[in-house]
Amino acid sequence: MIPVAEARARILEAMPRMPVEWVALPAARDRVLGRDLYARRSQPPLAVSAMDGYAVRSADLREPGAVLRVIGEVPAGRLFEGRVGPGEAVRIFTGAPLPEGADAVLMQERATRSGDRIRAEIALPPGKFVRPAGLDFEAGWKGLAAGHRLDARALGLAAAMGHAWLPVRRRPRVAILATGDELVWPGETPGPAGIVSSNNPTLAAMVAGWGGEPIDLGIARDRPEDLVRALEQARGADLLVTSGGASVGGYDLVQETLIGQGLEVDFWKIAMRPGKPLIFGRFGDIPFLGLPGNPVSAAVCAIVYLRAALRASLGRPSELPVIRAPLATALPANDEREDYLRASWGRGEDGTPRAVPADRQDSSMFATFARADLLLRRPPHEPARAAGEMVEVIEIARALGE
Repeated sequence: MIPVAEARARILEAMPRMPVEWVALPAARDRVLGRDLYARRSQPPLAVSAMDGYAVRSADLREPGAVLRVIGEVPAGRLFEGRVGPGEAVRIFTGAPLPEGADAVLMQERATRSGDRIRAEIALPPGKFVRPAGLDFEAGWKGLAAGHRLDARALGLAAAMGHAWLPVRRRPRVAILATGDELVWPGETPGPAGIVSSNNPTLAAMVAGWGGEPIDLGIARDRPEDLVRALEQARGADLLVTSGGASVGGYDLVQETLIGQGLEVDFWKIAMRPGKPLIFGRFGDIPFLGLPGNPVSAAVCAIVYLRAALRASLGRPSELPVIRAPLATALPANDEREDYLRASWGRGEDGTPRAVPADRQDSSMFATFARADLLLRRPPHEPARAAGEMVEVIEIARALGE
């Protein structure tokens, strides 16, 4: 068995970086930026008014009560053709460029107008209610770095920087295959010894949430010819993911069959619970990740390994979102495997959040995983932990949503 950290490192090293493609701004939501994005213009491009009021020279308003002559007006989106001279003012609206000669804005609520004359109720310093050119950002500014996932705020910023098309990483295509005679599709009625397959829907949703394009290859029965037929559909994928058939049982055919089809195994078995019988290698020119069949094992391994693989292929950081939290109940010493316990948020007597491990951790109990808030990570050979001690936890919703 190899350590979790080594397994992750080998997977990350083997993952290809996705090429860059250009997409229209409205289609770029949740895509990953493939190159740094720079502002094509300054924002604002000129000094503009921050208020509705009058563009003035601050030198004329050193004391309250100054009377000025209004020589015109300028709305947003237009330039004033002229210059503000001594004793003059220009009616101006929010966002309009400041006329030449003016260096401040008298807000309309502090001015009394009669005809083409205004009387200022206050004195004004230079720059009052003026947004200088480049206040938000200047032309050439790197507003978004490669690897940034484009949410609504990022798309708005890209638009403000003048970009209608964005360079994004192509979504990695992930072929997903479940294996096992006992499996039936959701909605079908299984036989007396059958079970409903949940791994494909779970993994496909995870892949989509992590920026990939899932390709569901269905369920392959426990016959080599069925497995080979299904795997042919994986040609052209960027990553092949199977679930089941990775252990040592007489019907666990994935490794044996794929080796016969050219699979090069990098490693098999990890010092991890759940998820020990995980396989990683290369099937032809496609990286291959063979997950355990138990639904919790498959889901936990996907969070630990598949998430990292996809993020690496998109140029994003691959670290898990680990935080520390106090433990609600005592835990016995851990063995030689890195443990990922399902847990939920609870409250201590003082009201502070605490991590509450689930009473049962069987890897077939998917309902416990679905209801859990956390994966409580324990290093190999960790000594017994008392209630109240700090432990490492992964917030599942955050890990799925990033």
